[in-house]
Amino acid sequence: MMLHKPSVVAAALLAFASGCAVGPDYQRPDAATATAFKEAEGWVAAAPSDAIDRGTWWQLFDDAELDALAQRVQVSNQNIAAAQAAYAQARALVSQQRAGLFPTIDLSGTATRADSGGNRASRVVTDANGQQSVIAGGGNINNNYRTSIGASWEPDVWGRLRRSAEAADASTAASAADLASATLSAQGELVTNYLSLRATDAEIGLLQQTLTGYERALQIAENRYRAGIAPRTDYLSAQTQLYGTQADMESLRRTRAQLEHAIAVLVGEAPARFQIEPAPWNAVVPGVPVGLPSTLLQRRPDIAAAERRVANANAQIGVARSAYYPSLSLSASYGSSSSTVAELLDASTMLWSIGASAAQTLFDFGARRAQLDQARAAYDQTVATYRQTVLAAFADVEDQLTGSRVLERTEQLRQQASAIADENERLVLNRYKAGQVVYSEVVTAQASALSARRTLIQAQRDRQTTAVALIQSLGGGWSGAADTATP
Repeated sequence: MMLHKPSVVAAALLAFASGCAVGPDYQRPDAATATAFKEAEGWVAAAPSDAIDRGTWWQLFDDAELDALAQRVQVSNQNIAAAQAAYAQARALVSQQRAGLFPTIDLSGTATRADSGGNRASRVVTDANGQQSVIAGGGNINNNYRTSIGASWEPDVWGRLRRSAEAADASTAASAADLASATLSAQGELVTNYLSLRATDAEIGLLQQTLTGYERALQIAENRYRAGIAPRTDYLSAQTQLYGTQADMESLRRTRAQLEHAIAVLVGEAPARFQIEPAPWNAVVPGVPVGLPSTLLQRRPDIAAAERRVANANAQIGVARSAYYPSLSLSASYGSSSSTVAELLDASTMLWSIGASAAQTLFDFGARRAQLDQARAAYDQTVATYRQTVLAAFADVEDQLTGSRVLERTEQLRQQASAIADENERLVLNRYKAGQVVYSEVVTAQASALSARRTLIQAQRDRQTTAVALIQSLGGGWSGAADTATP
């Protein structure tokens, strides 16, 4: 029992010492932020916290079919599925690292039968019928049965295991943020493609109406040419304009098909089995609450992921520094050994052992130092990446705010230009019917009117897609913003 006492004392000391952990405790690094956004008054920065529910932000665009498609993205998109698997893998790694903080217990049992190899004389054996046979000599046969239960434990004296668990926790949080980022990216891409498809539907409808007008203009030019009132060039110009616009229609149909295929992939469907029927375009543009950017850093999953990777790298410094200290382990076992199974539980066959071991690297020619330097350099790299991510996030929001403001004014000007071009087209066509102008002026007026109409649709589409980009740059949707939506 005297041999036993030092081990108990040592175990107690180790348990007391396990409260410390080498390496720096984590503190979020400073990053360049602004007290307000340049492109919008009253917008302020915030502290990181990305656990806020981003909600079904696409409902701000008030389209039932878009709502249904966006719900399918999170279920069927394979990029999101890959991010979910990475997150599950990270969670499993956390469980694995935390398990190292506790003892390992194992149960073992063995049974052996062996010939000792000793010599025995041959002997003659007579059976019940009087027949004799010779049994050859051989060694002694020995049976041995053994069972034991044992435990081993590496006390986390220097905090290596806890730093590893911290790193795994941070990596899991980064994976969760990556999952949120992948989800938001896929949803944003879907919404952008869908709105672009509906805008393309609107352009196709516009060209269909325009082609009807061009066909009437061609008929007028042909009648005037047949009647000898107008030259043949008027008729040829009307044909050229009609066929050129029909070619533009085919190009729009190709664009629509490509957008439909892209949406099919985003919702996990084969493009051959997926179809979106043409429907009216709701050109609603969500309004953005002035105070919303105070949640910017709370909602950006890429910022959260970058910050968690800094925490991971910080913990790895502690893991590398723990290599300078001895590794300690405790072990104990209890069991029995016997030549028969019945005697395994006999007290006289019981065996036990308890022990402790320590190991320390004395010389490694700078290997541990190099590992520590590598960990510190990796930390510096993640800090720089985090700071750059924060700067890029602010620049992204500023860009989208500028785009939203400029495109709103642009749409108003495009509406005025389109209305004027329509009126000019009507007047010039009437003058041509009256024989007051040549047909080239009609062609010019019609082309100008069509271009103005298409440009207006594109400006409305750009406002919607810029709103999507702004929502993404803010990390998702916001509560109560539906009331601020403006057409």
